[in-house]
Amino acid sequence: MNRMDTETSNHNIYCGQIASKLLEFDVTCFGVANLEGIPNFRDKGGRNFPRAISFAVRMNPDIMAGIRTGPTQSYADEYTRANEIIDTAAAALVVEIQELGFEARTFSASERTDPINIRGEFPHKTAATRAGIGWVGRNCLLITRKYGPWIRLGTVFTHLPLDCAKPLTKNHCGKCRQCVEACPAGAIVGNPWKPGIQRDALLDVACCDQWKKKHYYQFHKGHNCGICAAVCPFGR
Repeated sequence: MNRMDTETSNHNIYCGQIASKLLEFDVTCFGVANLEGIPNFRDKGGRNFPRAISFAVRMNPDIMAGIRTGPTQSYADEYTRANEIIDTAAAALVVEIQELGFEARTFSASERTDPINIRGEFPHKTAATRAGIGWVGRNCLLITRKYGPWIRLGTVFTHLPLDCAKPLTKNHCGKCRQCVEACPAGAIVGNPWKPGIQRDALLDVACCDQWKKKHYYQFHKGHNCGICAAVCPFGR
C-alpha cells in the first residue's frame, strides 16, 4: 500500500468513527467543512483549525408545525432538548478525536458571547454551508433539503484528516417570501443568501431581538420565536 492509499484508508476509517459516534446521539446528518482562510478558533499552536465537522439534530416536526403564530412552552423545551443533545454529542466527539491523536474543540450550540452585536463565537451556519449540509434562507436560518430549517446545529473544529464536502453556494428559496411575510417584527430584509453576504443584508437582528424580548420573554428570556422557521415550505 502506497502513501496515498494509506491516507485514503485512514480518512475512511476516521469518517466511519465520526459517523458511529454521532449516531449514538441520533444526529440527523453531518458533513466536513474546509475552513482554510476562514477565521475561527485557535489551536494550541495559535493557528486556525483547517476543518470543522458540522452536524444537525432534528427538531420535533409536530412541535415546529405548531408555532406558526408564535412560540410555545413545548417549543422552548424542544429547543433546550436539541441544544443539550448537540452539546453532549460535540463534547463526546472532541474526546473521540483527541483519543485518535488530533486536536479538536467545540463551543455551545446556543450561547451569545457578544451581547452588543448579538453574536456567538462562530456562525454554525458557516460551517454547515461549507460542509454541504444546506444553504441559508431569507430568514437567516440554515435550510436543508430534507428537513428545512427544523434543525439545530453543532460544530467541532479539528485537525483530523477528513475529506471535505463541496460547499453549498446556491440558495434554493427561489421567489418564496413566506418567512419575510410571516415575521411579526418585520425583521427579515428579504434578500436572497449567497456566500459572503453580511448578516445585516438578511436580518435586522436588533429588531428581531427586541421583538422577542418584548413579546416572548417567558421563553428563555426572549431568545425563542421560531415563526420564520415554522412557515418555511421546506420544513418537515
